[in-house]
Amino acid sequence: MSESAERIQKHYNNDNPRDSRLWSQTYLLFLTDVTAVFDGFTALDIKALGFKHNELRVIIGPNGAGKTTLCDVVSGKTPPTTGAVYFNDSEITHLTETQIAQIGIRRKFQTPSVFGSLTTYENMELSLAGPETLWGNLRRQVTPEERDRILSLMEDVRLIDQLYTKAKYLSHGQRQWLAIGTLILANPKLLLIDEPAAGLTDSETELTAELLSSLKENHTLIVIEHDMDFVSQLDSKVTVLNEGKIMDEGRLEDVKKNREVIEAYLGR
Repeated sequence: MSESAERIQKHYNNDNPRDSRLWSQTYLLFLTDVTAVFDGFTALDIKALGFKHNELRVIIGPNGAGKTTLCDVVSGKTPPTTGAVYFNDSEITHLTETQIAQIGIRRKFQTPSVFGSLTTYENMELSLAGPETLWGNLRRQVTPEERDRILSLMEDVRLIDQLYTKAKYLSHGQRQWLAIGTLILANPKLLLIDEPAAGLTDSETELTAELLSSLKENHTLIVIEHDMDFVSQLDSKVTVLNEGKIMDEGRLEDVKKNREVIEAYLGR
């Protein structure tokens, strides 16, 4: 184990949920001894990793480092081979993907999941709790309180001027913001966001960084990203994964000085 990995391990040891009843006062999410093994290949091997309440954390690393697998495990898409995942004072290791979404973990993939034929407002309406069918949700009556919340969120995600624009006519960045808005409407405690800066213009990238930074006032965010300029704009703690393990963790300017990180990722 490298010096950086040992330092990180020691940092988390005293807060591990298996050893401390007070872990949830600091952390919303904690993984301990988590592995994900596929056909003999270990895609993830996390001894200890915690995410604080109202924290924006960026996960970086080369392709195949385990970033997506980490989100798969946290969201319930992939059950861990070993270890435990704790969230909001409870263990969630064996919950289903649906159950995990219901308790407050939502995920946005790299490609925005929005309905192109519907307006931005209609997309937001569909995200409200209600009947499970598409037409059932479209036909339900939105309360004045729900409408006010949608309008407020549309302001937050920079789309208030695009209320009645069909999503297919939005820019790529605007579709990203709409997808984030539909997730926020469910009041999640944790947002998993995959490469939000991919394909954005410079101005959209800057606005997206501002949006994500503002969201940590009410949510914890885990952001997977490759764009180092965008990561720098987020000005947040960074965790570096490589070959499924934590290589280093800290401020970007400090992580960039780590020779192991340079050789494995930043120097490429």
